[in-house]
Amino acid sequence: MWEGLGLQVFLMCLGAVLCSTVAASAPLEHSHRHRLSLHRHRERTGKEGQVLHRSKRGWVWNQFFVIEEYTGPDPVLVGRLHSDVDAGDGNCKYILSGEGAGTIFVIDDKTGNIHATKTLDREEQAQYTLTAQAVDRATNKPLEPPSEFIVKVQDINDNPPEFLHGPYYARVPEMSNVGTSVMQVTATDADDPTYGNSARLVYSILQGQPYFSVEPQTGIIRTALPNMDREARQEYDVVIQAKDMGGHMGGLSGTTEVKITLTDVNDNPPKFPQSVYAMSVSEDKVSGEEVGRLKAKDPDLGENGLVSYRFIEGDGMTVFEITTDTDTREGVIKLRKPVDFETKRAYTLRVEASNTHLDPRFIAWGPYKDTATVKVMVEDADEPPAFMATSYSFEVEENARDGTVVGRVHAKDTDVANNPVRYMIPRYTDVEQFFSVGPEDGIIKTTRPLDRETLPWHNISVSATEIGGHHQDTKVRVNIKVKDMNDNAPEFATQNEILVCENVSPGKLIETVSAVDKDEMVHRQYFHFSIAPEAVNNQNFSLKDNRDSTASIYVTRRGFSRMTQDVYFLPIEINDNGIPPMSSTNTLTIRVCSCDSKDTILSCNVEPYILPAGLSTGALIAILACIVILLAIVVLFVALRRQKKEPLIVFEEEDIRENIITYDDEGGGEEDTEAFDIATLQNPDGANGFLPRKDIKPELQYPMRPGGHPVANNTCWGSREREREL
Repeated sequence: MWEGLGLQVFLMCLGAVLCSTVAASAPLEHSHRHRLSLHRHRERTGKEGQVLHRSKRGWVWNQFFVIEEYTGPDPVLVGRLHSDVDAGDGNCKYILSGEGAGTIFVIDDKTGNIHATKTLDREEQAQYTLTAQAVDRATNKPLEPPSEFIVKVQDINDNPPEFLHGPYYARVPEMSNVGTSVMQVTATDADDPTYGNSARLVYSILQGQPYFSVEPQTGIIRTALPNMDREARQEYDVVIQAKDMGGHMGGLSGTTEVKITLTDVNDNPPKFPQSVYAMSVSEDKVSGEEVGRLKAKDPDLGENGLVSYRFIEGDGMTVFEITTDTDTREGVIKLRKPVDFETKRAYTLRVEASNTHLDPRFIAWGPYKDTATVKVMVEDADEPPAFMATSYSFEVEENARDGTVVGRVHAKDTDVANNPVRYMIPRYTDVEQFFSVGPEDGIIKTTRPLDRETLPWHNISVSATEIGGHHQDTKVRVNIKVKDMNDNAPEFATQNEILVCENVSPGKLIETVSAVDKDEMVHRQYFHFSIAPEAVNNQNFSLKDNRDSTASIYVTRRGFSRMTQDVYFLPIEINDNGIPPMSSTNTLTIRVCSCDSKDTILSCNVEPYILPAGLSTGALIAILACIVILLAIVVLFVALRRQKKEPLIVFEEEDIRENIITYDDEGGGEEDTEAFDIATLQNPDGANGFLPRKDIKPELQYPMRPGGHPVANNTCWGSREREREL
């Protein structure tokens, strides 16, 4: 530790000395260059005596250096600026500007000495660009053009290596060869990699030996032991160290953790825990039922531990079958066909278990399989009848007549007695009783026509019972498919109205219609469209069959009027090409709408004709004049009739009767008196100024009740006329 500290102090002092030497020698060197440039300027001429001018450079500065993290008592001398025009009389003033000028770097304006007043960190900023200028102290006029120079911060080893992405996780197959690459770890050092060994890293392993090693220069972790077995140990915790200064004493270091997991390979064969397995099966078991299980153990994982089972020999290879349970990895022995206690009572099988996936690298370690013996004993049982199939599927055409044969199920008694079997359909599986089964032969028939569109499948059960036995029954599933017949006519897919503009042009396509059919669409089946015969001669619309189960509707006339007719009905006949073919007539509703110039629909409702709101003043005066003339004619007509003293209504014979005046006992005065004549009673309509029309059937007249008050005429001149007649 002390040796490393002494080395750092030595380097710091050496850097300070070098910087001071460079700064002290810089003015002399620049002064020499200036004089050299002036000498060349005076002596160099052209071939014809013409002087060749070049830009004057009074002072040129080299790079300055200052060591980082310097913590001395005094400011660090970075360097000295000096110009040839400075005669040493104090008239030359030096000015410093740029990055850190006045805060980090200060200059003595008389001597040109530059000092660093703060501790610098190269990792924050590696260099500073400054500009120096010499001006006249009295006038501040430039004596030299500005010159730019750089102050570089000299690096020291003050940053340890860091693993930015740790901790790390890696995987390597088990049984890997020595030197197999696991992963590469990389550390970073903020120090200057171009200066010294401050950023030169060396990797080493602190924990994880002797299983793993690390390359010192690259940080690649490799396996160091052969035959590392995952089944013995799966995970390893490794610690890697990175040290700067090339790994020498005094360098800084950093560490990281690497968790390495061994992945599985197929290096273990399956093994049966016992050599002989005993099982039993009752003779009443049906095909597919489980007899027993056995398992070969394999410590490998995933597909490396998958085991498949098979029979390799034995007298029951055709009676039993073995499969693999993917969840438990067990061999499941099942009945391939029923066994009979009276025929054979024991079976012997040889089972082999082997790995499904083999690794070629470890085939020599094999064989990757094992065998065991299985003995199966057959137990006696009084089993119910057994169907010859686990389920049945039949088809029958829809609309078939009653008694049509659907299919046949068959069951038999497996006991030695071989008793006959009786069949029946449980009613809960065929609630509506579409089918019946022959109790002795198992033939299933229909009891009424079937409709595929209502119910395309019928799932029923048939039970078989042994006659004379213990009344044990067996049920089997029967799936009956109703085959389709073309018994439904096609119809429009949608019933939407078609909207058409009043100003529509002839030949315009207004709609493309399609059809649907409840029947199944067979191959090459399509719908054909045509206008119904009763509308084939219409002058408004036409139809084009597109021969793809659609049709296009076109306009054949120019323009429509909603005031004349706002709705049109177009009957269309749709035919399918099924067997037998079916057709139907569907009505297409076409509504006329008002549209703007861009054929945008504005309204489709029938509107009354209304005068435009923007009538001119002359039109309004004309309308008012007509109304005044009509009123004058009416008044003139009434006046003439009064002068002639003739009633407005002429009756076939005049009845001049006395006025009948009735009084209300509860009232009094002239307002309670109502006068009317017989003519008014005989013809009340005439008294009101109109005669009944012969083309309208009169309403039923109710008889006048005694003591009723007839309604008085409201017209004043009518009352006075009747008074004159009386």
